[in-house]
Amino acid sequence: MTLKLIKTNISKQIIKFKPGTSPASFEISVVNNGDKFASFQIEVLAAGADANMGGDWYNISPGVSAKTPPGDSISFNVTITDTPVAGFVGKMNLTVRIFSLELREEDRQLLRLIVEPGIGSIPVQVELILREFQAQPEELIEIPIRVFNPTQLVANVLLQLSGVNPKWLLEAGERRLSVPAGAKVETIIFCQLPATEETLSQEYPFTVTASHPNGPSSNTQGMIKILPKGYIEFKCIPTQRQIPATRSWLPQWKTNSANYEMEFYNASNLIQEVSVNVTEDSNQPDCFLEFTPPVENLYPGETKQLQLLVSKRRPWFWIGYKLIFEAKAQVSDQRLEVRNETPTLKLNILPVLPMWLQLLSTALLLYLAWSISWLNPRSPFFGHKQPVSSVQFNGLGDMAVSGSHEQKMIRWKISGFTNPLINQQNGYVAIPKAVKKAVRVVRYKPVDNDVVAAGLENGQIQLWDVIGSADAPHATLTMDKADRVFDLKFTPNSQYLFSGHGSGLVLQWDVNRILANSITNQITSQITSQSRPSVVKRFNFTVASLALVGETQETLLIGGRYNQLRMWNWKQDKLRQLPYNPGGGQEDYIVSLASTQYKPNLMASADNKGQITLWNMEPCLNTKGNCQVLEQWSDGHGGKAVRSVALSNDGCYLASGGDDNRVVLWSLANDGRRISSRGEEVITAKKKFNSVDIKVVKDKVMVIGGNDDNEVRFIQRPRTRCLGS
Repeated sequence: MTLKLIKTNISKQIIKFKPGTSPASFEISVVNNGDKFASFQIEVLAAGADANMGGDWYNISPGVSAKTPPGDSISFNVTITDTPVAGFVGKMNLTVRIFSLELREEDRQLLRLIVEPGIGSIPVQVELILREFQAQPEELIEIPIRVFNPTQLVANVLLQLSGVNPKWLLEAGERRLSVPAGAKVETIIFCQLPATEETLSQEYPFTVTASHPNGPSSNTQGMIKILPKGYIEFKCIPTQRQIPATRSWLPQWKTNSANYEMEFYNASNLIQEVSVNVTEDSNQPDCFLEFTPPVENLYPGETKQLQLLVSKRRPWFWIGYKLIFEAKAQVSDQRLEVRNETPTLKLNILPVLPMWLQLLSTALLLYLAWSISWLNPRSPFFGHKQPVSSVQFNGLGDMAVSGSHEQKMIRWKISGFTNPLINQQNGYVAIPKAVKKAVRVVRYKPVDNDVVAAGLENGQIQLWDVIGSADAPHATLTMDKADRVFDLKFTPNSQYLFSGHGSGLVLQWDVNRILANSITNQITSQITSQSRPSVVKRFNFTVASLALVGETQETLLIGGRYNQLRMWNWKQDKLRQLPYNPGGGQEDYIVSLASTQYKPNLMASADNKGQITLWNMEPCLNTKGNCQVLEQWSDGHGGKAVRSVALSNDGCYLASGGDDNRVVLWSLANDGRRISSRGEEVITAKKKFNSVDIKVVKDKVMVIGGNDDNEVRFIQRPRTRCLGS
């Protein structure tokens, strides 16, 4: 016979329990028949009981015993506080399970529980299946409720929802239920939310109360969270004003302000704090701005207005001007959409004096001032008196320099061409007659733009301080005094200057060394011989134009008489002839070459027969292949000679000037070809153009030209991006 390790004794075999009275209890004694210390636990199981109730209907003391030595015993007290099966009356079996983890054994004992009809009232139990609900206005909310009847009688239950606006509740928020004894019943109460503007976005706590005739009521709480919905409508009435409001033939002295009405309409379920932020264009004069009131509280469905006062002192003269403001609606809750959030406000400011009075009083003065000012091309006090042979922008595009046959070099302030109050002429690079001979070409030193190189009719190259009006150059470079200088080209780092001559010579000058020696000589008061070129390259044709191409800028293009075009790698001293179509005779010249900084493989050429060619130099720079002719045309200047071409640094524009007395602007695509076969005529004159230059600065394309009628002309156009091919 196997010895049981757990021995159990129960004090009672039959237990009576009456709900509503004192609890029933019994005692269990457990003996440790094992050979080691062991702890014991008790569990009571009732036939037909809900497994979810667990041990809620009884208590055991102690819950877990201390470890008991072999042969010793421990006592447990079991107290029944409720019926295992709600509403049950009668007899049921209870199973007492005694087990030990150390002994790995359990013992089960049976006893009889007699449940008698109870006394007193027991409340029904009500619970929310969901306790929190989120919804937007106009939505229907379903609130599921579960009712449990723990009594031994059928309960007629009244459910009532309270705590929210009664208008939200369908059927007054009530439900009547008949709940059988010990049963659970589920139902739904419906809540219909009103329109957006009638429902504030916030949390609304509510209570569900369950009452019945046979016992006290019970309740539970939940929460309805109304989500934001709707928008804020913003508008300005009107968006355009004028100071003064009406025009008059007589001066209106004291009118210096205008009013705008800013209107807000709250079509949401949120209380909003609204205001307006007005920003001005940084390029326009400041105004005095004042809002009345500065801030408003706006409730759902409400419309309010803010008054904006704009004050600005009006000018006495001129035609007035227009101010532009951006009014941005400000709301306290960024979750809401603001419609028409940033309207643009316009304000026309008219002068104090009417236009007729201004015109009458200033017409004569303007005429007299014009006749002697820089605005008059024939003014005896400004500009060149003989044909302009060369023009060039500086690196920033705010200044330019020109040279002419009259032995003068003039600095020009670009802002003076667009602003009549600024003198275009910014002085002379050298004092008049200090140059001695006609100037054929002028070029800025790229680094710092602090020196201008001038190529003269007598073959000299002079380096002048660009701040100018000096009586002598920094240095004079000469190899042959009878060899005219046709073109000059600096390397991008300003280390070297190349010069092209009528004899066919191309000379390389070490400018940095020459300038350094010049400064040293001035300090020591030494007189040295004129500087000499560091490299001499001779060609069998007149050199008319030079251009540096390629990423490394080590390749110099040389163009000239007989339509000759040569490519010289001056670092490796490698020379190559490029085919040019058509070939030329002794009267044919490639008169202008141009390259660009940001597209160093793009090159433009022009000849005295009116032909313009766009080249892709990459195939012949990187390999031994032929340079690619992208496009070639001869009708740009009516078949007449094209004296000068220039490319913008970004390679998006080409400017050309010629014997048809016009400067033409050509827009180029990303691949270097023209976007349109017809260029834009930007400058016209009565005589031919000898030199043009082009510069792109921010959103402007600027073109400058010099011609035989002794003038330097300037034009600017809005910049557009390079288009794809």
